[in-house]
Amino acid sequence: MGKLIWRYKVSIFLFFLTTVALFPRKSFAIDSIKAGESINGSTQILVSAQKNFVLGMFSPKDTKFHYLGIWYKNIPQTVVWVANRDEPLVNSSARLTFNGGNLILLSERDGILWSSTTSKFVKEPIAQLLDNGNLVLREFGSENYLWESFNYPSDTLLPGMKLGWDSGTRLNRKLTAWKSSNDPSSGDFTYGMDLGGLPQFETRNGSVTTYRGGPWFGSRFSGTSPFRETAIHYPRFNYSANEAFFSFESAKNLTGRYALDTEGYFGQSYWIDDGNDWYSLYKLPGDDCDKYGHCGNFGICTYSVIPLCDCIHGFQPESPDDWKKKIWSGGCVRRDNQTCKNGEGFKRISSVKLPDSSGKLVNVNTSIHDCEAACLSNCSCLAYAIMELSTGGYGCIMWFQKLVDIRILPDNGQDIYVRLAASELDSTNRKLIVVLSVCIASLISSLVVVACLISWRRRRVEGNEVWSQENEVEMPLYDFTMIITATNNFSFSNKIGEGGFGPVYKGVLPCGQEIAVKRLAEGSSQGQNELRNEVLLISKLQHRNLVKLLGFCIHQQETLLVYEYMPNKSLDYFLFDNKKRSLLNWKKRRDIIIGIARGLLYLHRDSRLIIIHRDLKVSNILLDNEMYPKISDFGMARMFAEDQTMTHTKRVVGTYGYMSPEYVIDGYFSMKSDIFSFGVILLEIVSGKKNRGFFHPDHQLNLLGHAWKLWDEGNALELMDETLKDQFQNSEALRCIQVGLLCVQENPEERPAMWSVVSMLESENMLLSLPKQPGFYTQRMISKIHKLPVETRSSNEVTVTLLHGR
Repeated sequence: MGKLIWRYKVSIFLFFLTTVALFPRKSFAIDSIKAGESINGSTQILVSAQKNFVLGMFSPKDTKFHYLGIWYKNIPQTVVWVANRDEPLVNSSARLTFNGGNLILLSERDGILWSSTTSKFVKEPIAQLLDNGNLVLREFGSENYLWESFNYPSDTLLPGMKLGWDSGTRLNRKLTAWKSSNDPSSGDFTYGMDLGGLPQFETRNGSVTTYRGGPWFGSRFSGTSPFRETAIHYPRFNYSANEAFFSFESAKNLTGRYALDTEGYFGQSYWIDDGNDWYSLYKLPGDDCDKYGHCGNFGICTYSVIPLCDCIHGFQPESPDDWKKKIWSGGCVRRDNQTCKNGEGFKRISSVKLPDSSGKLVNVNTSIHDCEAACLSNCSCLAYAIMELSTGGYGCIMWFQKLVDIRILPDNGQDIYVRLAASELDSTNRKLIVVLSVCIASLISSLVVVACLISWRRRRVEGNEVWSQENEVEMPLYDFTMIITATNNFSFSNKIGEGGFGPVYKGVLPCGQEIAVKRLAEGSSQGQNELRNEVLLISKLQHRNLVKLLGFCIHQQETLLVYEYMPNKSLDYFLFDNKKRSLLNWKKRRDIIIGIARGLLYLHRDSRLIIIHRDLKVSNILLDNEMYPKISDFGMARMFAEDQTMTHTKRVVGTYGYMSPEYVIDGYFSMKSDIFSFGVILLEIVSGKKNRGFFHPDHQLNLLGHAWKLWDEGNALELMDETLKDQFQNSEALRCIQVGLLCVQENPEERPAMWSVVSMLESENMLLSLPKQPGFYTQRMISKIHKLPVETRSSNEVTVTLLHGR
């Protein structure tokens, strides 16, 4: 028996030695090699210290070629970098070694397949694979990189990598797609930064642009952009004389990446262990309006309407027959070419992604002074815009040759002023010229013209139905000249917000009172209805937690509302900003919650009218100089009779993430719809997180579902914002969370009335019922349908409004 045991042990030992001999490096993985050492491509690999990434040879499926690459250690092979992508190896017999301080990949016949590009010679070079996936070359004992793979990306952008230009290294880092899913050689599509004119990111197929992000506009990119902070990644864009690049960091314990696929779609995805797959958050281009120049020169694209393409005001299709066939690429041409010192002027187009801003098309000035005059004095100037400078102040940008790749973006667009012939300008400007001319000629004639203008104004107001019952409005009528002076002629530097109705400007009246002026965007029928509704309703409401409407102004084609100015903007300005959120301590947050509740109670019960707000959300809660909340934006509100409890609409309006299930699905709204929205706001305030777009690495629930899950498991306090640590009493915080969950229950009849909500928040002795599962408790999965945009409008005419604080 003893001999058998001894033989068994010997067999085990010999087997162990054999295994070590066959796979020396794979059994004892290292993260670096030094001078004199090498990696045998067929059997050896480098593994980063925390085992995040692997460097070694790989062979794509169904091919005979081999490549040196980097991939994730614990994720089914997802290659993020390839060294010899255009010089493949027919077999795996290759060596990675040093030569003159450079890394060299040699074939079995010592042919050079790839090498690093450092020109510095070092005595003791070391190559190391870092935990972020970066292969670096440095001198032993030094942390200064002589060369790094992050400077030479393939098709993937990892956290910490830079995408863009560096004047020191003369590198313009860009992504290059694989030729096919099984062929990592350089494909036709690239994604990188165009530095001519204003910086902007582009996807190109060879030399042809297929997608263009909005240009860098001083402190952000024009229009929507993937480069915005979310729950899963934190972007950074650096722009200076020395470098211009984008980089990002992923949220803790989350694996995220950007990649350019073989079909030319650039997008962000993240790994979910439970799903064992990569989930796409979005891909660009996301819709037809994202396709570069989809509507041709001087065309403008609006994804939410049919047809998608239209011509800029003053232009018409170059080929009307093609446009009837929905062939837009031919673009538009001017109706009147008299635009050189013939009385021409400019027309503002609001909420757009600015046109292509490459070097040949734009001229950028660092002064805002006389931007309009400068453009007008140059007959080649087609349009201008005012941009915010990263150094502070404002500058001027002018377009020449053509205006291309413009799309309407109500949520995040800018204003552009397009040069038009005198015949295309608003009738307001033409009539003003006539008035001035006639006044000089004859006093009698001027009186006649003034009388005609007054008559025309009355007809205009009635025709537009801005409001048909002016006698119902108990508000001051402001003089237009006073508003012009107060806002510095609606100066861009006075602009403090933008919504679907149009821009909002800060102003100062002659008496020193600060005001906010909401200006109806030209051609916005929705905005006219909203403004009319707001005047008729809010003029009859007075409460400390409702924003105060001071008056209105109608002047020819201008429609303006004048509000009290809120110096601290809107609640979302603080709540969803990682730095500013800490300014909202627990006491302030609780005061804000109770203030909103009291304002809503006034609307539902205590005012002369019963008002359903229908668009209650964090961005519609304004903060005064003492951070007291005021509910704003009553453009979508509806008035109820005293005995009315619920009504139905065919046109659902509001904001995703705040609307109740019965409203979104069936169009029914009531006081309980507002209470659902209030519950969402309450949970957002205590957590510091948005309901829509909420992300948690452990599940796919939205914020409401996450809050319910924690409550159901007895861990509700984990919902609290981490910046509030040690600021609140547990019982007080739990009461707030419980009230929020009661307000968002799926069945509207089970949600408490607003008077009950206020009592529950203010009284610690009031007994609370146990909440039931919330509405829209979703186990959602991020869409794998790559060609869908991240945000899409629903077919039941849901209006998404993102009105910024003011």
